[in-house]
Amino acid sequence: MAALSSLSFEEWIAFVFDHPATGPEWYWAEDVPYWDAPARLTTEYVTRLFEDPLPALTGFTDAEVNMGLNYLISPGLGEHLFCLDDPSVEIQARVRCVRACESLFRQLFRPRCSPHLSHRDEPGRFPLNAVCYMWWDLMPVHGGPQEEDRRALHAAALETMGAILRMDSVACQESALHGLGHWHTAFPEETARMIDAFIRSHPHSRPELLAYARGARCGCVL
Repeated sequence: MAALSSLSFEEWIAFVFDHPATGPEWYWAEDVPYWDAPARLTTEYVTRLFEDPLPALTGFTDAEVNMGLNYLISPGLGEHLFCLDDPSVEIQARVRCVRACESLFRQLFRPRCSPHLSHRDEPGRFPLNAVCYMWWDLMPVHGGPQEEDRRALHAAALETMGAILRMDSVACQESALHGLGHWHTAFPEETARMIDAFIRSHPHSRPELLAYARGARCGCVL
């Protein structure tokens, strides 16, 4: 397999997203190239994409974008987001990368996901619903060996999930609830506070979504 370490941003976008979304995912093929760039460059490219996704993703179908983002954030696939654990990258840059997820959700997922609930496998979901729902389940926000770094990254992730939970999008709300549910064990007070605020401010949301929120409040999510 060839290691890629010095692509331009545009070449990197093509490497991640320019693949047909039919048949087996491209990254399962034998001898596919893999990304092996310095963590600083990876952080720069991922942050740039998340902060301003639409120009970079123009021309790709939603199914191709879904597949590429899944590759990007999954620890067992592209492994790009391990840059968040790398102490060679300034903590400010890593925090910025985590916070950039809010822009990605606002600009990409909010308008292009359907209002179907993924945890119920509701038919009719749009392609991007899949990676939107699994975002905070897959994205590794561990923080690396330094305790101060971990605190900063965890705070940024929680604040970002809270901002996404406030978006007027069922798919984004469900994604944030999914993430907060998984983070409940480590941060019970913070996650409960955000979920309680959501339930109070959305009394007319779908009963199924409110039930999911109540489950997430005690960590009962898959």
